[in-house]
Amino acid sequence: MSAELGSHDVVVVGAGPVGMWLAAELHRGGVRPVVMERRAERPPHSKALTIYPRTLEQFAMRGIAGRWTAEGMPVPSSHYAILTNRLDLSFLDTRFPYTLFLPQRRTEELLAAHLAELGVPVLREHTVTELRQDADAVDLDVTTPDGTRRLRAPYVVGCDGAGSAVRKAAGLDWAGEPTAWTTILGDTELTDPPQGRALTLNRPGGSIYMVDLGGGRWRIAPIDHATLADPVSKPVTFADLRASTLRLAGTDFGMRETPDTWLSRVGDEARHAPAYQAGRVLLAGDAAHVHFPAGGQGLNLGLQDAANLGWKLAAAIRGLAPAGVLNTYSAERVPVALDVIADSRAQCALFANPTQAGIALRDRFNDLLGAHESLRKDLALRLSGLAIRYDGQAGDGSPGEGWRVPDLDLRGAPAPSVFGLLRSARFVLLVISSPEDTATAVQEPISAELAAGYRDRLDVVTAALASDHSDWAGFRALLIRPDGYVAWSHHRDMRAPVAPPLAEWLGDPGCG
Repeated sequence: MSAELGSHDVVVVGAGPVGMWLAAELHRGGVRPVVMERRAERPPHSKALTIYPRTLEQFAMRGIAGRWTAEGMPVPSSHYAILTNRLDLSFLDTRFPYTLFLPQRRTEELLAAHLAELGVPVLREHTVTELRQDADAVDLDVTTPDGTRRLRAPYVVGCDGAGSAVRKAAGLDWAGEPTAWTTILGDTELTDPPQGRALTLNRPGGSIYMVDLGGGRWRIAPIDHATLADPVSKPVTFADLRASTLRLAGTDFGMRETPDTWLSRVGDEARHAPAYQAGRVLLAGDAAHVHFPAGGQGLNLGLQDAANLGWKLAAAIRGLAPAGVLNTYSAERVPVALDVIADSRAQCALFANPTQAGIALRDRFNDLLGAHESLRKDLALRLSGLAIRYDGQAGDGSPGEGWRVPDLDLRGAPAPSVFGLLRSARFVLLVISSPEDTATAVQEPISAELAAGYRDRLDVVTAALASDHSDWAGFRALLIRPDGYVAWSHHRDMRAPVAPPLAEWLGDPGCG
């Protein structure tokens, strides 16, 4: 066994954005990950372009969001089903009320640089061909440039895409439907581009979405009803892209094929793993769920998988959490994926139905979008990722357990806002003081003796809210998970002191 394949706590299979972000989160959690990637080089082209607010918030919790915002193009609105009445994101309660356009390749480069800073190894040309597990660890067969090696590690996470070798080897199910129709997309040069940085068009024969990639290059994504029946295996030509663009837009915008023109065909396959864990093998990203890329949600869904799993798996390995915490990964993330898949299917029903009934439905829904601000806001909130809740409840309500904590401004804390408290990826017990509190009341949620037993995994912070956050002003204390969701809350209306259930989330005191 080579020195590179030495002792690691977690083998992350796949060096895409999800695998790299997961490895970074595992490292922050205090364990030793290694990333293995079968490809020798990073793909030159980008499937995904869109980064939504919740993903940027996750980067902000670790202090690196500026690397993305410094380069990406913020767009304060988003389309739904390529309809012309767009969704305004500016109302969202976040420091990132927009979608950020940045090619996936650049996101991968930024994450790779971040892993290098952390000292996390990424081993290319390392292909996992087989795995076997027992009660204590997982054995992997890995093909490397030096031959086939065998590696044993406590856990393996498959972030290796829709055709995941890890998922297949672990025997995890893959439920859903195969591709029924296809569309094409391409990145190429336009010598006569449309005005602005993006274009959305609806026609009786389909829809087209275009976005400026910079440097004269554009992403062109036609949903051409004339070609929906083309098989997913059919090669895409530049002439196909031009013909669909001409049919739908009436012009090819001076489209010019260049050596770096990229063409791809996409199908509407929708599948998911009903469970993301089989013993010591777990899944994240496209290895766990795939869908038509309506609205560009797939990349964000996978990165949020990684944010949910990273701290839980690290805590389980270090003995800093009860076993049930790791089980919540699949329980929390599967419903989120199913919701995104359902949303993707709904958008597909609006833009990929060539019948007169389908066209009428699309036009009617577009009118409804234009007429109802509440509908636009609801869809925008869903796309943003800010509406995710892990409390198992549906509908509106007051914030509480399972809710995302916004980046609340603080006064008297070690950081100016909540996200700054989460840099080290530890739990935070935020005791929120107010002018009417007494010193005794502020300390009610936790005793110094209890906190001392969790010093290696919990930060206790007493602070006041520094600006108007009416939804959160009524709380006396919040136990915030490393991924920025509420594990427990104590409201000021609760008269009796209540201690946070630290053992439920952090295990026994002093167990680390």
